[in-house]
Order: sequence, then C-alpha cells, then structure tokens
Amino acid sequence: MVENKKSDIDLTKDFIRDYELFSNEIKKVIVGQDEIIKQLLISIFCNGHCIIEGVPGLAKTLLVRTISKSLGLDFKRIQFTPDLMPSDIVGTEVLDENKDFKFIKGPLFGNLILADEINRTPPKTQSALLEAMEERSITNAGNKYTLEKPFFVLATQNPIEQEGTYPLPEAQLDRFMFNIILDYPSIEEEILVVKNDQNNSLLKVNPILSGTEIINYQKIVSKLPVPDNVVRYAVNLVSSTRPKLKMNEFITNYVDWGAGPRASKNIILASKCHALINGKYSPDIEDVKAVSKPILRHRVIKNYKAESEGISIDQIIEKIL
Repeated sequence: MVENKKSDIDLTKDFIRDYELFSNEIKKVIVGQDEIIKQLLISIFCNGHCIIEGVPGLAKTLLVRTISKSLGLDFKRIQFTPDLMPSDIVGTEVLDENKDFKFIKGPLFGNLILADEINRTPPKTQSALLEAMEERSITNAGNKYTLEKPFFVLATQNPIEQEGTYPLPEAQLDRFMFNIILDYPSIEEEILVVKNDQNNSLLKVNPILSGTEIINYQKIVSKLPVPDNVVRYAVNLVSSTRPKLKMNEFITNYVDWGAGPRASKNIILASKCHALINGKYSPDIEDVKAVSKPILRHRVIKNYKAESEGISIDQIIEKIL
C-alpha cells in the first residue's frame, strides 16, 4: 500500500509492483490483448482519457468493467443512444418543494466513466463531455462544479463505417489521450474466452488500487525526467504529421491535417509511464515509438487520395516512424 511519507524512489518501486498486480488482475478476465491492456493502464496512470474502437462483441465494455472492478473508484456507465440529451449526462435543475431550483447531478459525476458506444449519439450530446474531460469540471446555469479526482472517461465506439454512427468531432477526439483499436482474437484465444465464460470463478476480480494511490502514482509518472533528445524526437515526430510544413513528401500527398502540440505532450507523458513499467527511470526514443501510434491515430486526418488508394492511418504513422 502507498503511504504519503514514502520517498519518490519507494513510490516508484510500489508503482512497478502494483502495475503488475493490476495488469494480472485484468488478465484473469480478458484473454490476450496484452498491448491493449497496457495502453489503457498507461492512460489511467497519465491521467488521460481513452477511446476504444472495435466491432460489436469484442468485449470492449467488459474490458472497462473489469478495470473498474480492479479500482476502488466510483464507476458510472452511460449508454449513448440517438435520443440521449446533454442534461441526461451532466445533470439538470429541478424545482424542489420550496420552489427553489436544485441541481441534480448526472452520471458524469463519478471517477471512472464508461461512455458506451459514444458515437451512437449526435454531436450535440457528445460535446457535453468536452468541459469535463479537459477541465475536470462541469458548468450548469452559471455554476461550476468540480469533479472528484481521479476522473477518467473510457469510451467505446463502433467503427464509423457502421450504420447509425456519428463520427466524433476533431476537438472531441483530441481530448482522448489514446485511440485503441480492438481486433478479433486468435482462434486459441477465442477458445479460452469460451471456456472462461463457463467458469464463473475465473471472473472474480479483486480491487487493487484506491483513488489516492492512483493520484500518487500519477504524480510519480509526471516527475520522471526526460532527456532533451527524447523531447526533440517526439516534437519532430508530431510536426512531421503536418502537411503544411512539407517535412515529408508522403505526408504532403496523403494527409489533410496533422497532430497538434497536445499530441507532443501526451507522447512524452505516456513514454514516461511506458519507461517506468519497464523498470526504467527515464524514457528513451524506443518508449516514444511504443506509445506514438495510439496517440497519433485519431489526430491525423488523411485526405481523399489516401482514402481512394486504401492507405490507412496506421500505415501513415508507420511510414513516419
């Protein structure tokens, strides 16, 4: 357990230990997907939000629920539907018996928010999350309400090519630290999934971390020193996604918009956490490369030429790397 009087070195050792415990607890339920689990946990320890994309039936919701059971936090699930209104998420004012307006808090007031199928609701309702995700607060009728820390939004979405989906605006996507793509399991993994589903004893997940411990670990991650050459590499990497700078002919030909400075900051922060969970006390260029794809994936907008030639965003990022 983490104590406030512990030194940063002791907290760092505790972090590495608790990360392994946390990860192993999730793997009791989630078969395979080790890299996906790592990216999700990095976003939590970096105080970031995460969007998970995949076709229905790939256990996106189960993954988030399993994480919530491993954390001693207030968990809220919001099922996004076409008729969902912003007040259904944020809350609304009602008249009480004294004819005074009283604010009734919505499900957004929690620690871990599962925004399930976020792209099944129109942009008007999607945008209700913007202030909460960026400022960890909600403004209603001129009153500002601060959200309790830690606060994370883990959203799931179906591929935008499916019917009945509303693509998230770029400003909304930029609030998410990671965009994780969940793919089909292998045959052997799927067999294990089916077996586990018939054995309820394997589905018991124990709480590993409290909110206070997560906040302490977030501070430790943010304190990690970063060499200047690693910062320069990350910034150059993000800058090379911008076609207007003409740093890369491939990008100029196939990209409409590149990533902004928030991507650079997120890459450095995530690389710190990636280094720490691998026993390193400072990130290097390999850590930057390891976290770059899910951070850049939703911030690079390809053009019609790339679309017509079947070039994916991941292929564009791999070309840059």
